[in-house]
Amino acid sequence: MLLELRAVSRSFGGLKAVQGLSLAVPKNTLSALIGPNGAGKTTVFSLMSGFLKPDQGQVLFKGRDITGLPAHECAKLGLTRTFQIVQPFANQTVRENIAVGAHLHLNSRSDALAYASDVAAQVGLASLLDQPARELTVAARKRLELARGLSTRPSLLLLDEVLAGLNPQEIAEMLPVIRGIVATGVSVLMIEHVMQAVMNLAQHVWVLSQGELIFAGPTQLLSLDAGVIEAYFGVAGAAKLRKVQDQQLQQQQDKEVSA
Repeated sequence: MLLELRAVSRSFGGLKAVQGLSLAVPKNTLSALIGPNGAGKTTVFSLMSGFLKPDQGQVLFKGRDITGLPAHECAKLGLTRTFQIVQPFANQTVRENIAVGAHLHLNSRSDALAYASDVAAQVGLASLLDQPARELTVAARKRLELARGLSTRPSLLLLDEVLAGLNPQEIAEMLPVIRGIVATGVSVLMIEHVMQAVMNLAQHVWVLSQGELIFAGPTQLLSLDAGVIEAYFGVAGAAKLRKVQDQQLQQQQDKEVSA
């Protein structure tokens, strides 16, 4: 396994944000961590990536115990996260923003800037390399956040609501970018509320509710789990999810017939 959490817990005063969470993320996968607001998802990302230390339990990455290891050391090992609220260096260009992460492995400024250009092309920002980050649209800032994470050369990239704030067209345009990242050999674990995106992208999903894991399994089984329906989707949400699944199944059947 690429990343493992073993009975990890974290509290803030009397609030138990994460309770005895265990999960394992395989290599070369795109998976999702979902749940209602306040379920503890971002806390889990912070525990995984070294921004928080668990009160109990272990975090293992590539078989190594990294529990309590600082975030910059986790990044050096290949474990990088993005943030839902994007905060680039506003007065720097897109190229310069991406190069900051590249310096984790590249000492030369010219090498870092050249690598930044390659990463920008991967996420569709090649035409904006010399534009100041403060002038970017929301959609472009989301791509920049992806690029800054990729510039650290991660083995596992944790995406925290990278689709939040985007319109349907922008979401549709972002999905192949995320698939392309996985195709290069980078594993992705995403927190996401856009369920159609989760259903289209993720192979496996974990569902949190009040800091506890209530579901773990293939994405297509989400709408069949009574606990998930009650805690997260509701009856209407589950029906919408099943509709998306039926559409995907029909598309797959159509492809098989045409082949």
